[in-house]
Amino acid sequence: MSKTVPALLGGRFLIVSPFSREQYERGLGAEVSLGKDPSLVVYDDLGGNVRQVIGYEEGREAAQPFVQPTPVDAINCALVDAIFYSPFK
Repeated sequence: MSKTVPALLGGRFLIVSPFSREQYERGLGAEVSLGKDPSLVVYDDLGGNVRQVIGYEEGREAAQPFVQPTPVDAINCALVDAIFYSPFK
């Protein structure tokens, strides 16, 4: 038996792969490919597309935008247009 969570209506779930340090160094101009780290499922109501870079939040903070307690572990909180990578030396 399945149950619909009203707070999640209108969104969808994305399977995402976090960037590695090397991917940050290459930036968005290079071909965006899946990282070697494990993937995770992110709730998205912003409209992220395939191969688009997003910013997400995990843990208890992921449920903060919802009025009622909602069963979500990660949420899309940004659609990324540019990455500026400047490591500390």
